[in-house]
Amino acid sequence: MTQPLIAPRRFEDLDTPIPLSVPDVGPTEEAAVLAALRTGWVAPAGPDLNAFEAEIARRVGVDHAVGLSSGTAALHLGLLVLGVQPGDVVVTTTLTFVATTNAITYTGAEPFFVDVDPVTGNMDPDVLRLALDKLQHSGERVGAVLPVDLLGKAAEYTAIVDIAGQYGVPVLADAAEALGATHRDRPAGSFGDAAVLSFNGNKIMTTSGGGMLLTQHAQLADKARYLSTQARQPVAHYEHTDIGYNYRLSNLLAALGRAQLSRLDDMIARRRAIRRQYRQWCDSTPGVEIFGGPTDQEDNCWLTAIVFDGPQLPVSIDALIRAMADNGIETRRMWKPMHLQPIFRSARSLLTGAAEQIFANGVTLPSSSTMTQGQMQRVLTVLREFVGHDYTPATTTETETGYARRY
Repeated sequence: MTQPLIAPRRFEDLDTPIPLSVPDVGPTEEAAVLAALRTGWVAPAGPDLNAFEAEIARRVGVDHAVGLSSGTAALHLGLLVLGVQPGDVVVTTTLTFVATTNAITYTGAEPFFVDVDPVTGNMDPDVLRLALDKLQHSGERVGAVLPVDLLGKAAEYTAIVDIAGQYGVPVLADAAEALGATHRDRPAGSFGDAAVLSFNGNKIMTTSGGGMLLTQHAQLADKARYLSTQARQPVAHYEHTDIGYNYRLSNLLAALGRAQLSRLDDMIARRRAIRRQYRQWCDSTPGVEIFGGPTDQEDNCWLTAIVFDGPQLPVSIDALIRAMADNGIETRRMWKPMHLQPIFRSARSLLTGAAEQIFANGVTLPSSSTMTQGQMQRVLTVLREFVGHDYTPATTTETETGYARRY
């Protein structure tokens, strides 16, 4: 039997796991869902859905919002309403969750991956420009640029939107993780021709499952709403002239979302407080830093990740994850770059190596707005003990990062 890397401590609450990110729900949400249930509006239509769309649109600062069954559905419809067609190329970041890329393939388009800024993990505008120039010169049609707001930090939209505009390419912003974040004082979700939010159970706020498409353009919102309800024509019988989808958000889940939205600022504040404690630990620990940059002013701090400097503090991320798991703490590697995923290895890309370095040296930490101070101290204690061990370059036993622990 393999011995744990660090013997599990006798924490008082060790039997209670500390998850990465879980829903923060309570009496407010219970009352909202019960009230919606009692109205009888339980199908994907109703007053709570209409109100939720209007409230999210006001929060983000756009004119139109369409509530959908998932962030993935919103990505799919967003690409369709922007005119992405089979055979097109969609330029997106390689450091993202697979849903971003899956949605591209749903349209019959080809993903083209570009690398990321090594500090933020978001799309590198300089690499984007090179990719668009390359594709333009090869005569290929680029259907959209699809940046991603990673872990609740908005991408560099000032540059990205400008570059895409120079090439005549629309922008669909994947703000799935970034509700409540800003870029230059503008809310995430308000950039590009359209944008996407996710309300999955692990996000900053949740509708259990759900998403939303946001846009300033009425025609895009109208088409998305039409496609999301099986593309039914406005006649008395069932008439269909387009392929549609069953993508509409439930009125009950919208009621949950409205309750969550009323508490969003408080939940963001709690996650920022968690980030501050992690940052204080990083500031006192040479060789490790908070992923995303030196300031959190514009982030929603959905997930906090740390990145190790291999030469200064060589750490096996897999060993750290096991040590955390031995102490009832969930952690996870950063997103595995899409160009390394078996299903997308044949896709074209333009890379600098930044995403691979983040994947090799980064790990996400528990960040729920429900975390107690006792749970926070358990995480920090295990982190301190783990990095407190001496490390030496690997000789016979190597890890994936080229270093081994010395015991």
